[in-house]
Amino acid sequence: MTKILNIEQLGKTYKSGTKEISVLEDISFSIEEGETFSIVGPSGSGKTTLLGLCAGLDQPNSGTVNLCGSELSTMNEDSRALLRNQNVGFVFQDFQLLPTLTALENVVVPLELQGVKKAAETGMELLDKVGLADRFHHYPSQLSGGEQQRVAVARAFSNNPLILFADEPTGNLDATTGEKIVELLFNLNKERGTTLVIVTHDLELAQKTQTILKLKGGKIVAKEKGIA
Repeated sequence: MTKILNIEQLGKTYKSGTKEISVLEDISFSIEEGETFSIVGPSGSGKTTLLGLCAGLDQPNSGTVNLCGSELSTMNEDSRALLRNQNVGFVFQDFQLLPTLTALENVVVPLELQGVKKAAETGMELLDKVGLADRFHHYPSQLSGGEQQRVAVARAFSNNPLILFADEPTGNLDATTGEKIVELLFNLNKERGTTLVIVTHDLELAQKTQTILKLKGGKIVAKEKGIA
């Protein structure tokens, strides 16, 4: 199997006044293509910081990140952004939809940025997959939280990503709606072979993945197999 993400001795510190605060220390792990992988830990353990480093949204103070065959530390921000646009999808806890765009327009934006022909047609197919084809003309404010997250999932898969990062994807949803979103993510993972990386505090959700990485105080304390 090919490694789609390889992390070696990653470290991240922040300055607070004259003090340096260590957020992540000596983090090393790898993820195979098509794998489902979760990162768990209490608040303040460094989960979201690690996700940002893995996706090249932030730069580490030490260590290396190899994503989709590219060493991120050797790339400038424009090159990293291009890598993300072509290979990476994101789903966030707060949906991050553009309020002035309809559901379809939110899904189509990444496709249009890439110059994809028939972007609207592809967008409608994705909305149909997440069960929202009949709500394509609605704005985020006209959709429930679960519907907004479904639009976000459709948008995340619009560029056929090799890897999808989901940061607390069920955090703002009730249990039933959250289960539907999780089912959707895993079904699309199987159907498209997309590697799925989930940051969550929900151990039940983490157990659905093949591998669970546990963080505490910015360090890896365990790496376990899920029940997937």
